[in-house]
Amino acid sequence: MKKIEAIIKPFKLDDVREALGEIGVTGMTVSEVKGFGRQKGHTELYRGAEYMVDFLPKAKLEIVVPTDDVERCISTIMDVAQTGKIGDGKIFVTEVERVIRIRTGEEDAEAI
Repeated sequence: MKKIEAIIKPFKLDDVREALGEIGVTGMTVSEVKGFGRQKGHTELYRGAEYMVDFLPKAKLEIVVPTDDVERCISTIMDVAQTGKIGDGKIFVTEVERVIRIRTGEEDAEAI
């Protein structure tokens, strides 16, 4: 099993969620996060004062899938979330040793 963490632009979240559902992803965790990379941040004007916005809003998706489904999930996320502009995000893939469903005690593939 693998855990896919995708950091994407917030306005792409609904499209990515829908596309992943169409390929059989049955669950995910989504968090509102802030960060910066090459995009750095920008300045904004508020009530006549200019200020620096260092951290930009992003959406973080966490999905655990069988190893066989990883490439399909990654390509789906990339196809839908990509705008071609700086700040599109990143995808991280890590190994998952064990999954346990708290309610039933099911483990690993049955718990996904």
